[in-house]
Amino acid sequence: MQEVKIIGAGLAGSEAALQLAKRDIKVKLYEMRPQKSTGAHVGGDCAEFVCSNSLGSHDITNASGLLKREMQILGGELINIAIENSVPAGNALAIAREDFSKAVTKKIEENPNIELIREEITEIPDGYVIIASGPLTSDKLAQSIKEFTKSEHLHFFDAIAPIVEVDSINFNKAFWGSRYDKGEASYINCPMNREEYERFYNILINAPRIEQHEVDKSSKFFESCLPVEVLASRGVDTLRFGPMKPVGLIDKRTGIENYAVVQLRQDNSAKTLFNLVGFQTNLKWGAQKELLHSIPGLENANIIRYGVMHRNTFINSPKVLTPALEAREREGLFFAGQLTGTEGYTESIATGMLAGMNMAKKLQGKPLLELPDVTILGALTRYISNPAHTDFQPINSNWALVPPVELPKKERKNKKLKNEILAKRSVEALENMEVPVLC
Repeated sequence: MQEVKIIGAGLAGSEAALQLAKRDIKVKLYEMRPQKSTGAHVGGDCAEFVCSNSLGSHDITNASGLLKREMQILGGELINIAIENSVPAGNALAIAREDFSKAVTKKIEENPNIELIREEITEIPDGYVIIASGPLTSDKLAQSIKEFTKSEHLHFFDAIAPIVEVDSINFNKAFWGSRYDKGEASYINCPMNREEYERFYNILINAPRIEQHEVDKSSKFFESCLPVEVLASRGVDTLRFGPMKPVGLIDKRTGIENYAVVQLRQDNSAKTLFNLVGFQTNLKWGAQKELLHSIPGLENANIIRYGVMHRNTFINSPKVLTPALEAREREGLFFAGQLTGTEGYTESIATGMLAGMNMAKKLQGKPLLELPDVTILGALTRYISNPAHTDFQPINSNWALVPPVELPKKERKNKKLKNEILAKRSVEALENMEVPVLC
């Protein structure tokens, strides 16, 4: 059997490699880091989390949570490693990012069917190939992909939130708690009264930003990962109804539900580092320091990593891909991860899994797997490969992608019931599939 070349050892590429390896298919996994940096990654381990350390909700009545369950049913590898390296985060699945990446790297390096090659690939290779080079694809490879797809690359901007050291947080003001007391009190909350919030807001909207290059100014932000300063520009209360929403966060020392709250989420297994939830930013570093130190509880916070913004690249998947993630114009060439326009960590892993599974089927001469549209992954891959989309933009997993269900009139506003039915329908569809998944 022929070997497979995978470009990129991020979340999607690592998952694809492990899917092929457990089917006894030889893989050459190429990763240019650490010899060549992307500008956003900080190390050379496989499957590094760049922005947030959260994979989103773990509850299957949430679309992201159901996608995780689908991966477990289909035999996903990284989802289990994520669970093994999780940190407390309420209903979300958050990971100790360094531990997770080291665990994935170890599993790949010790697998006899995978050869990890630290080398930049500048052109799409011949043969059986999965391109999972991610949104930070190097310029030369991006040019090769551009020529293959016969279209201009599309771009959007993504931003990273700052990380602070927990020992530098003032817990005379900050308090531990989760919204509505759900699960473990695993978030650090920095409360603000109206005066403190207005001072914070004025610093934010007047803070200097890092200038974009002229070539990038026409690119778009991804709506679910907007920089905090962009959100603030939409109105003085936008943050109070978004990442700084105080509802359900009561400081038990005072019994007060504050005017606004900044939440911090655990970032490493040692509980020494916490990132600011929803605080992606492109402010200049001096301005970030002033802004963060204006938050009650963070007056003397030691900022371990400042927020940055980077350009993400994705292909025009409706023109290029089939729902099986194979290129329409070249058999045996698959794309996976955020390069396909599926936005999010969970989505990257899931598309890497599907690309790996389908590459195995391709090599075995079996029909490629196109998942039912009642599943989140099936609906997502069908959406990104639908030629009817003429203005394609990156998308997360969400309930609007799957066919709706009709509830009795008196239950139509029962969102939880509807999502439970949608989740059950997906799980049953996967468990009753006639085509064996593990080939």
